[in-house]
Amino acid sequence: MTRDLVYGRNAVREALRGRREVLELWVSERAAASLDWIAEGPRAQVRKERELTEAAGSPDHQGVVAWAQPYPYADAWELAAGEAPLLACLDQVTDPRNLGAVARSAAGAGADGVIVPAHGSATVTAAVCRASAGAVEHLPIAVVPNLARFLSDIKRPDLWSYTASADAAETMWRTDLTAGVALVFGAEGKGVRPLVRRTCDGAVSIPLADGVESLNVSVAAAVLLYEARRQRS
Repeated sequence: MTRDLVYGRNAVREALRGRREVLELWVSERAAASLDWIAEGPRAQVRKERELTEAAGSPDHQGVVAWAQPYPYADAWELAAGEAPLLACLDQVTDPRNLGAVARSAAGAGADGVIVPAHGSATVTAAVCRASAGAVEHLPIAVVPNLARFLSDIKRPDLWSYTASADAAETMWRTDLTAGVALVFGAEGKGVRPLVRRTCDGAVSIPLADGVESLNVSVAAAVLLYEARRQRS
């Protein structure tokens, strides 16, 4: 049976409380003695730290490793069909830590979901779950075959898409983010691909102090998503 690896205390805890079933749970002696929520899952197997590190493929497991049902991706078009959706779209963002950090910020800002293309971008892995502190278990994440086509498909009078761009003339303070919004972010050094950029309705920038050229994609996403939330409040 296909199953996904999840490791790290917050990631595993949220998996136990999320949408998919946790099938197997390994913990260190210290975690077994100190974490009450372990009882929420299947009977935990106490293992040596070395075994946990080998299973996780990382020393960052914090004494907790689990295997769960495959991640349940959402339908991107359904996420966009809601009233005034707030979406974060990532183009060519391959670092799982960035996807995890964006998911965590999107969940905190009350976004409706994160959209990633099927090719050339990170998707949900154990490292993403760990970096998101388990936020991916509650926030919808969708994969689309073609991001430019998706953005074209969802266009409507009350749903606009904006590329986050450091050189955009319009700042986030002058852009109306109260209606439906799809915010598109590219990876550092690559940016958003030209076709995706042309498909968007416009570009928006984050005002930066002199000497600062750009922000990390996860930081930029957090700033813009929370600005959208502020405007909607």
